[in-house]
Amino acid sequence: MRTTTFYRCVLGLGLLGAARPGAQGQRLSPAAAPATTASAAIALANPVLPGDFPDPSVVKIGNTYWATATSSNWGPVFPLLKSTNLTDWTLAGSVFGGERPAWADYYFWAPEISQDGGKTYIFYTAHKRGGNLAVGVASADRPEGPYRDHGPLVGQPDGSIDAFPMRDEKGQPYLIWKEDGNSANKPTPIWAQPMNAARTALTGTKTELFRNTAPWEGNLVEGVSMVRHGGYFYAFYAANGCCGGGCTYATGVARARTLLGPWEKYARNPILTQNAAWRCPGHGTAVERNGRWYLLHHAYAAVAGSQMVGRQGVLSEFTWGPSGWPVFAGGGVATGAPARPAPAVRDGFDGTALGLAWQWPVEYQPTAAVRDGQLHLSARPDHGGAALGHTVYVADYDATATLLHPGALPAGTAAGLAALGDPDNALALLAGDGRLRLVRRAKGQEEVLVETALPAGAGPLRLRLQARRNTQFTFAYSTDEGRTWAPLTTGTATSGAYLPPWDRGIRVGVLAQGPATAVADFDEFTLTSQAP
Repeated sequence: MRTTTFYRCVLGLGLLGAARPGAQGQRLSPAAAPATTASAAIALANPVLPGDFPDPSVVKIGNTYWATATSSNWGPVFPLLKSTNLTDWTLAGSVFGGERPAWADYYFWAPEISQDGGKTYIFYTAHKRGGNLAVGVASADRPEGPYRDHGPLVGQPDGSIDAFPMRDEKGQPYLIWKEDGNSANKPTPIWAQPMNAARTALTGTKTELFRNTAPWEGNLVEGVSMVRHGGYFYAFYAANGCCGGGCTYATGVARARTLLGPWEKYARNPILTQNAAWRCPGHGTAVERNGRWYLLHHAYAAVAGSQMVGRQGVLSEFTWGPSGWPVFAGGGVATGAPARPAPAVRDGFDGTALGLAWQWPVEYQPTAAVRDGQLHLSARPDHGGAALGHTVYVADYDATATLLHPGALPAGTAAGLAALGDPDNALALLAGDGRLRLVRRAKGQEEVLVETALPAGAGPLRLRLQARRNTQFTFAYSTDEGRTWAPLTTGTATSGAYLPPWDRGIRVGVLAQGPATAVADFDEFTLTSQAP
């Protein structure tokens, strides 16, 4: 374990998404996990964080557990979740909310949350404006924030990512990070360098701990998480290809008597690999709970199409073997309990603010207001329109949204329901200018796949999207509150395999295109997972 100033704790067994006070949010209610005793194992009904939650991190502050994860190019930047029982999680907010750090523009990766001296710190990766990837840090007097950003700590020419704070054997705080050499066809050293007491600057000189040298590691090692156990520092790390259909990620471990080494890699690496249920496990945090040890990490569900959900948060137990090295039962992600059922989502916009579960392209935050049981989304003329999205949980799902007053939208305005990859890639069912259109946006270019006249005198228009294997999409609309549906398709399902970038999953939500003075009104959104 780390010393108490960087104490880590195991992540809980479910996720509850709630809104800010007065907002209508989504309460994600998986089945309750079996109770555990002080020495009992956690029933590992994975995923513990359903949806797109890569690189999860967790810390115990007082009697409350706080977690965060990569948000990449979706805002708000870095979700904050809390729990008092490690079973029921509440989405409490985000580290940076609607404001990005001034020095960074996108790729908000791998936040590491820690507590020290009464302050909460978030060490994170982001792309520096006009530069490359760098490691920054933010701090707060309370884990829920507000957070003050202190800017980048290190940004090497090839990029610096995946920061982790760790005290050495003398109590000196260090920053551990990866030099992103694989971006330039170079090795990927793991570095350690002292930090000042405020954790706002590096001091002294950096020391290389280890780099990718073993065949299974491929062109990189990254995502280091450290604990102290039995007289050793143990560094859990990920290696090889993290993401996408061709991912090759796995987890290894190295150890040393002192933080600066020499470091020895385990001869039986990798210690955590894929199995029939989960693919490409990696970038995890080793944690102790009630005398038992776990790795909280991400992985893709092995069900067809689940890559498009994203890298989900899963939990795997390990023991310390006779030689002191960690051993995972079966060598793969824990599958000893039934999979946790996916949450159902309904947002009736009954509060006074947008629910915390909604996300948007981080560079193009939309203007939205919630009042009188409706969402009022201001349109955008560029970058595919103004988009609000919600993470999905499984490969098969239905989503609906009700668009109010479709016939009253100003000329040149279209609004509706969409599957969103990023601002340049979407599939959308849009109403506007007297027409209903199924539109494909790919690499920034839009194509109308099919269109029909908007029903005469149409009042509220219920729109439906159905995804199967997260790649095949069909669309329909209803003018009688969903009692009957009329399809708007090309005759076959439309492929959305192109939608998400390599490092994230699909979002489903609402979209408004047109002049910024135009406003689209919605009054309900639902997301329902279906059996494959």
